[in-house]
Amino acid sequence: MTTPSWTIRDLRPALAAGNVRPSELAQEALARANGNPGHSTYLWQDPAWTLAEAARAETMPRGQGGPFGDGRTALWGLPIAVKDCFDLAGAPTTCGVQFYRDRNGKAQQDSWLVEQLRAMGAVIVGKTHLHPLAYGITGENPEFGDCFQFGKPGAFTGGSSSGAAASIMEGSAVAAIGTDTGGSVRAPAAFCGIAGYRSTLGRGDWRGGFHLAETFDTIGWLFRDLEDAPYLAVPFAPADAHPGPGFTRFAFVPDSFLHDCEPEIVVNFHAVVHELEQLGLQGQEIDPSWWADVLDFFAPIQASEAARLHRGNFDHFEPLIRERLEWGAQFTPQQIAALRRRHADFRARMDELFAAHELLLLPSTPIEVLHADQGPFGREMRNRILRYTVPISLTGAPVVAIPCHPGGMTLAAARNRDEALLQLAGRLGAHRNAAVSAQLA
Repeated sequence: MTTPSWTIRDLRPALAAGNVRPSELAQEALARANGNPGHSTYLWQDPAWTLAEAARAETMPRGQGGPFGDGRTALWGLPIAVKDCFDLAGAPTTCGVQFYRDRNGKAQQDSWLVEQLRAMGAVIVGKTHLHPLAYGITGENPEFGDCFQFGKPGAFTGGSSSGAAASIMEGSAVAAIGTDTGGSVRAPAAFCGIAGYRSTLGRGDWRGGFHLAETFDTIGWLFRDLEDAPYLAVPFAPADAHPGPGFTRFAFVPDSFLHDCEPEIVVNFHAVVHELEQLGLQGQEIDPSWWADVLDFFAPIQASEAARLHRGNFDHFEPLIRERLEWGAQFTPQQIAALRRRHADFRARMDELFAAHELLLLPSTPIEVLHADQGPFGREMRNRILRYTVPISLTGAPVVAIPCHPGGMTLAAARNRDEALLQLAGRLGAHRNAAVSAQLA
């Protein structure tokens, strides 16, 4: 079975024209589900429920206007995957561990996020794999199986939004909901060569969703093609959101910051700098040496909040997760208050950076792929990756994850500039697709 290169811009016009039906797409998606090595993309599926959802979408009346002229939303009729830390009525929510699956049973009602998706006519294919408690960057999971890339049996997807990335790669979803606390959208996007969007901190409603660390948790998407990015501000954009003025400049990190990057990542980083300049933006190198201690206050705040959320349950989790939670539980309120002051100072300084430069570009990860035979991956590898992701997490900024081959790049903007950032990503995607078309002509 071939894997489709599904995109919103290709499928939605076909749906609007009646050339394909939501039920047909749902059947294709279900046929491809769990096609990754280990068959672990989804932790919950009910094909009959998904097909009923597709039939329900087909009853939504056609109208006029909207992004595709049929009066329906951009997500109408499209197969969508949801990370298994958001409730869906009638399904368990595992958060990546059997303990919560068994203790909580089936959810009684939809989370806010699932409510929004269903109201828009999106067809949910299932609930996807994640690193236990969303507390990891690799996609390893000793209880539900590790999550590997479609077509790459020995390569982890990255995490914690591991199944979201796998669903895009195998072609069982057009777009997949992920979350990003310390890099959980950006890392899988980079490792899997796909696109991603992490929304501004505070966008969306976490009712019926399970946090890791509320200070840093954001909702986002994984998807295939940057040209789809402008359609994915929904469902968590505020009602009055609009793109505002476009961007004219960006900052980028110097080669000295990239000292631990694999050579191919550095090459692709410079290529993206050039692409942005081709779009008319003016780039300027900055000195990020003041980021050196970010893990010293990010990690304790994250661990302390996670320990509070999972207090009393530590013994039910794998040793590496349990150790982090036990460490987080040791911090006193006074210690956390001091760390939060450091966080506030850092965030204020990053706000100044965005005010001066509008955008910030850096690699999402310093490595191309996480090979299973190189594991287990401990603190050293985790910290090596987090060095690239945490500065943005501390800022609460929106990000577009730009796919490269190999690797991926982070393009971040000031908080609540999501729509303008997604519009720019769409322009970059169109620029790339035009270049490919020209080569094939």
